[in-house]
Amino acid sequence: MLNGNVLILNQDYQPLSVVNVKKSLLLLFLDKAEMLHDNPLQKIHTVDSVFDYPSVIRLRRYARIPYKNIVLSRKNIMKRDGNKCLYCGSRSDLTIDHIIPKSRGGGDSWENLATACSSCNHKKGNRTPKEAEMPLMKKVYRPNHIIFLRDFHGNVHEHWKPYLYMV
Repeated sequence: MLNGNVLILNQDYQPLSVVNVKKSLLLLFLDKAEMLHDNPLQKIHTVDSVFDYPSVIRLRRYARIPYKNIVLSRKNIMKRDGNKCLYCGSRSDLTIDHIIPKSRGGGDSWENLATACSSCNHKKGNRTPKEAEMPLMKKVYRPNHIIFLRDFHGNVHEHWKPYLYMV
């Protein structure tokens, strides 16, 4: 029950992180945060008290967080691309493809890497998508931490949507 997810906002209402209910209760009881939204369907019961179950909390003091740079990794590229091939949409036998092949000067960057199934990657070979006549289903991009927070759990609580720019 205390392992549920709670969205933490900075003092300026910018999304910071997702933590478990236990950590959010600690911040609330220490008066380091305030509850903005609770989950009305759940309560936390102690021996002699009942507490609201937090869904969104906001820090009382601004936390200076250095620019959140999402690490370029195989896992994060696949997460950005929805775990499917950007050439055919397949969800099996996935690998990473260099859109502009390394042999032609393409590097390892968010804008040059895409998720591809093995057969599409092999079919494309050492060519660009245009040369191989295999256009990408969507444009690749460098994600920001808000996008990763939003997609972190797949299903986003209704109270979180305004803070994750999903309204």
